[in-house]
Amino acid sequence: MKVIAVIPARYASTRFPAKLVQDLWGKPVIVRTYEAAVQTQLFEDVFVVTDADEIEAAVQAHGGKVIRSRRTHESGSDRIAEAVADLEADIVVNVQGDEPFIAREPLEALLQAFRDDVDQRIDLGSLRVALSDEADIQNPNVVKVVTDRMGFALYFSRSVIPYPRERVDGLQYWRHIGVYAFRKQALLDFAQWPMQPLEATEKLEQLRYLEFGKRIKMVETTHVGIGIDTPEDLEKARALFARINKI
Repeated sequence: MKVIAVIPARYASTRFPAKLVQDLWGKPVIVRTYEAAVQTQLFEDVFVVTDADEIEAAVQAHGGKVIRSRRTHESGSDRIAEAVADLEADIVVNVQGDEPFIAREPLEALLQAFRDDVDQRIDLGSLRVALSDEADIQNPNVVKVVTDRMGFALYFSRSVIPYPRERVDGLQYWRHIGVYAFRKQALLDFAQWPMQPLEATEKLEQLRYLEFGKRIKMVETTHVGIGIDTPEDLEKARALFARINKI
């Protein structure tokens, strides 16, 4: 099973433009993320996929591999599908470019689900973490997921799912963590499908996979990544990097 990692990297982030080329203790954020992915030792190859000269130059200056993509894509899956179309791979892992503290353990668990999937019932896999804070459960920016008894996703939503019409003992809410592992064919299929009403309404690309019958295995984790979405997040990341590396 050949596994590669692909890091989609846009330059024009809405909330924090050019965040991926900001300095994180001597190297750009995207380079730190690339190096962290390599250091997990889980992938036969790691690529940054970008539409920006600035990101390409930053990664290549530190010895990283870059694939250029078209500037217009509806989703990260579309960008990755374009990038891997001509690459040899069985499983493609999507690593978020703004998460330089990616951990090996949840990625390893995600890949193990595919190794155990002898009947190839899994089209793609992703992560979920238990939710208990009521504010998070109600927050539309925290995406929720419900699964069947085998851990396959039934639905994702920004709304509260399941809706608590009655309180039931043992009910657990789950947050979706947007780390994905795809069978290559699932990505290529996705890129050929038009957006459907559920995805358009919720603005969640994973719903397109469900609407077209793909099976998404949700793997439980306790690890929540640290993303850099604002200048304040970058300062927190610099402080954390300094603590980890005893700078």
